Amino acid sequence: MLLPLLALTLAPQTASLPPPAANPPRSVPSPAKLPPANPLAPPDGSDERAVLATVDKLLGGINTRDAAAIGAALLPSASAAIVTEAAGGPSTVRTLTNAELLARFQPGPETFDERISSPAVEIDGDLAMVWAPYVFRLNGKVHHCGTDHVSLVRENGTWKVASLAWTSRTTGCAE
Repeated sequence: MLLPLLALTLAPQTASLPPPAANPPRSVPSPAKLPPANPLAPPDGSDERAVLATVDKLLGGINTRDAAAIGAALLPSASAAIVTEAAGGPSTVRTLTNAELLARFQPGPETFDERISSPAVEIDGDLAMVWAPYVFRLNGKVHHCGTDHVSLVRENGTWKVASLAWTSRTTGCAE
């Protein structure tokens, strides 16, 4: 009895809406659309501080092109997913194993500088997630930007990266 009544109630509200698009346009995240982040640094000794310290170690390894430092922050089974957004074109998704990810960070002449801003940290027991916009500079110049998503787990009291995912675009990046 209630189901037909509910359908009659919703029908006038949805009748004027267009049908869903097969491929809706992508939207570039704006700071207003990101999860809320704590504007203050987490207190010393907090889980949030420990999670961000692991992410900082990961970024330090990336910025120094130190595969061993990156690997120390990862679980042995960690993987990565990269969503590359081409300007005016389709996105591509690429997945990397732990070994493939570490192979990207071998010594070389270029300087890397990836910095996150306004990280949102969510923790549930021994599971954590960090979501943060980032800008990646190559030899001091903006190369690309996007959003980092880092999933972490706590094993034996230590936070480790279980998986990484990030978007990568070359337009709309902050200088």
